[in-house]
Amino acid sequence: MTQEPSGSRRWWILGATAITATALAIALALFQPWKLWVDDRADEAAPAGAVPVAAAPAATAPPTATTPITAPSSTAPSSTAPASTAPPASTPPASTAPPTTVPVTTVPVTTVPPTTTTAPVPIGGAFIAIDHGTAGTVVVLEDAAGARFVRLENLDTSNGPDLFVYLSTNPPDGPEAAFDDDYVDLGRLAGNLGNSNYVVPPGTDLTRYASVVIWCDRFDSAFGAAPLT
Repeated sequence: MTQEPSGSRRWWILGATAITATALAIALALFQPWKLWVDDRADEAAPAGAVPVAAAPAATAPPTATTPITAPSSTAPSSTAPASTAPPASTPPASTAPPTTVPVTTVPVTTVPPTTTTAPVPIGGAFIAIDHGTAGTVVVLEDAAGARFVRLENLDTSNGPDLFVYLSTNPPDGPEAAFDDDYVDLGRLAGNLGNSNYVVPPGTDLTRYASVVIWCDRFDSAFGAAPLT
């Protein structure tokens, strides 16, 4: 005959079961492990009329080259011998004077090399993986009204909870903990796969920021980052 647990023991079992179930529910809510097998795909077109923003080129003066050339100096006048009466016919002809040597001088001439035109380089770059495998590119776009967007193209990274897109002053190869020290939050990641757009707040000075990072706010984890160059 099976003995039923006492009242106190029964309450202890029920309490332990409730605590375990609560802990499991909290863990599932925090870690959301099912996202490891479920992808969120974004397929947003680029904003209408938006074009890539080019990085400001560095102002450099073109080098000059000095090419020496040679030019003859002014011809020195030959000395003129005093006139004399012609010798008698029996006298042999006078000897011929040696040719006059004309010195040359070197005159430097400055030449300017032809101007080369460099195509503008858009602001953005390719993602590098940090805590999770991450691929794709970032490009900054601007529409006719002057609004700017960070566009993620062909993104392929892991899914996870609380993923955001940040502009960060920390470079992609900087310390991971520094990505959220000085940053601009562009919003939640629309999808861990595909193409998506994020509005840059008006007045944001993009030259202050070194990277675009996919940041997991819940666990302070950088999935991947791309340079803003």
